[in-house]
This record gives sequence, structure tokens and C-alpha cells, in this order.
Amino acid sequence: MRYFAPVSARIALALVCGALLASNGADAQDPRASLAHNAAQKFLALTDANDAKGAWQIAGKQFQDSVTPERWAEGLNEVRVPLGPLVERAQLSAQFTNNFPGAAGEGEYALLNFRTSFAKRIDSRETVTIQREPDGEWRVIGYFIR
Repeated sequence: MRYFAPVSARIALALVCGALLASNGADAQDPRASLAHNAAQKFLALTDANDAKGAWQIAGKQFQDSVTPERWAEGLNEVRVPLGPLVERAQLSAQFTNNFPGAAGEGEYALLNFRTSFAKRIDSRETVTIQREPDGEWRVIGYFIR
């Protein structure tokens, strides 16, 4: 016997699926979203590998001006190593803005939020702040785990 949802449930499901596809399509068509996501993924891959030096080197000027490579390595070891290896990471959202509290002035910024699972901590949230720098490249200027 096959089960069919009532017509109203099928219509509601179709509308939800359509809305999700439309929103994902809109994000995918925004070139900033892809560029910011790629910058975050490169940075996160280095932090996942505990390559503090590599992550610091590809980070933005604002990041590099705020923390020395040595202090960044210490902080990464203190926070990430106890969590264990990455298990899974999924981007939850991307928000673009020209200014936000703590930013070094007007500019193009992206705030990316990820739901992340590590071997020793299943439900974490990572926030990666990206800035479009004067050379046109998007680079990480902030990283936070909670």
C-alpha cells in the first residue's frame, strides 16, 4: 500500500521546497557568496589541519594586524586541538553588510555561520568574518567558535 499525503500537505511541502530552492539559487547566483564561501573554506581547511601559519598568511590585513602569527598559533592550539578532528561542517547563513560593530570602518563584509561537528564536540557554531580587500580579494578577518 502506498501512502499519499493529503493534497494540502503536498502543496505546503512543494511551497517549502520551492522556497528553499529559490533561496539557494539566489545565493548561488550572487558572486560575492561564492567568493566569500571559498575564502572561508580555504581558511577553515588550514585551521582543520592545525596549520596556524598557513591560515594566518592567507588571512586579511585586519586579522594579521590584530594578532601575531605566534599568538594565533597558541590560540588555535588552545581552542581547536581539544575539539578533535573535523567531522562535518555545513554553512547555515551568509550575510553581507557594509559595516558592523567592531569593523574597521566601511567596506564589504560577509558574516558566514557554520554548524560544525568535531570528534569531541558534536554541536558547535563557527562564525567566519570575511572582508573584500582593496585588491578585490575576499579574506578572513575574524574567526569565532562557540
